[in-house]
Amino acid sequence: MRLVTFNQSGGQRFGALAANNVIDLCAACDELAPHRSHAFPQTTLEFLAGGDAAFASVREILELAETEDGADSLHQAGAIHDGSSVDFLPPVTHPEKIVCIGQNYREHISEMKHDAPEYPLFFAKYTNTLTGHRQPIRLPRVSQKVDYEAELAVVISRTGKDIPLDKAFDYVAGYMNFNDISVRDYQRRTTQFLQGKTFDTSAPCGVALVTKDEVPDPHNLSIKLRLNGETMQDGTTADFIFNIPVIINYLSEIMTLKPGDIISTGTPSGVGAARTPQVFLRAGDTVEVEIEHLGTLSNPVVAHDEA
Repeated sequence: MRLVTFNQSGGQRFGALAANNVIDLCAACDELAPHRSHAFPQTTLEFLAGGDAAFASVREILELAETEDGADSLHQAGAIHDGSSVDFLPPVTHPEKIVCIGQNYREHISEMKHDAPEYPLFFAKYTNTLTGHRQPIRLPRVSQKVDYEAELAVVISRTGKDIPLDKAFDYVAGYMNFNDISVRDYQRRTTQFLQGKTFDTSAPCGVALVTKDEVPDPHNLSIKLRLNGETMQDGTTADFIFNIPVIINYLSEIMTLKPGDIISTGTPSGVGAARTPQVFLRAGDTVEVEIEHLGTLSNPVVAHDEA
């Protein structure tokens, strides 16, 4: 399943990608299964918190939507939208936590002239940073050194503490594209990354939360970033230093993970700050993050006060 959140008539809606369309799942449930005996999730967070029962409910609606009669009913009810015109939001709009990993690709560590870390290097982002597919990355007034970082993000499915390595994937709902926009001069003012990582709109993500059953091996995915059509990053998650079970295990020693928590797993080589000459984002740019099996996240870059 490819789960999305989108704006429709001024309100947030819970949906799913189906080919080039977006199905409004709550409207589809009302149309195709109006007499169901239990509540249908209204948001991605409710879907995740609902566990196996919610997964089965959404799967049922999507299977009904694939039938000829079901598709006709949904078109007539206005529950199917052209994906090219949908106003996408982050797939998870209000996670409790957004945790990012620094220096997790061997080639990226090499280009940044760092030593490989002994333990995962974590920093946080907050919900002010989140923005969706096709939504603008707004450049801050105070910096001319805004960089891109293509990343694979993991979304947590259920509450867990001290999660064993061999159980880590039991706590993974799925994956999504993530762009860890980094304001390099602020990032490097201190030894802590936070101030360079938490500017508004500095965490584009989506298009969708792709459930883990659709991703054969998250440790063998191509990951690319294009800037105005030019490939700037071209890596693979096989270059991870710390894999997903290690990250989840280690994080869960520190904090209780909750449904909807986002863990972004680091970036491959090719970032703008490591290039000669350096390349930073400018108003008018378009940034795309493409990950195998997940699709492409695209965002325009605009000045801070641009409409």
